[in-house]
Amino acid sequence: MKRFMSIVGIAALVIAGATLSAQSKTSFAGKWTMVPDSVAAAGATGRGGGLGQEFTAAQDEKTLTVTTNNPQFGELKSVYNLDGSESKNPINFGGQTVDRVSKVKWDGAKLVITTSINFSGNVGETTQSWILDGTGNLVVETSSNLTGTPTTSKATYKKG
Repeated sequence: MKRFMSIVGIAALVIAGATLSAQSKTSFAGKWTMVPDSVAAAGATGRGGGLGQEFTAAQDEKTLTVTTNNPQFGELKSVYNLDGSESKNPINFGGQTVDRVSKVKWDGAKLVITTSINFSGNVGETTQSWILDGTGNLVVETSSNLTGTPTTSKATYKKG
């Protein structure tokens, strides 16, 4: 009987640990505004890796929805599946469709979004890593190879 209770106790701990692990995914929901000079210090262009000066993120257990306001495209909404399955977010650019296919993976508390972009047969890829720093700011590191020349940038956003 004691052995049975020990096994039940261990099983309960494993299930509780799995539940806590599933619930401990970082939430990036909210309105985010770029911290002044956070991109320039990284030697990038000030665009925050495609997120712009500000953006809004909505998140539930299945998806992350990011809404930006881009001068070329206007309001742009991208929905990412948080289970690792493909997310398709095509955009219209000058009358042509730009295919964007993303996959998300979790690396602990960090969210990694890898997007393949196909514009008229020219294929490139971007990878964004999202993580909250110790002060609650969102740090987004972006690596891109869209023009044949790899680029990287890092931007910090504050909530609100």
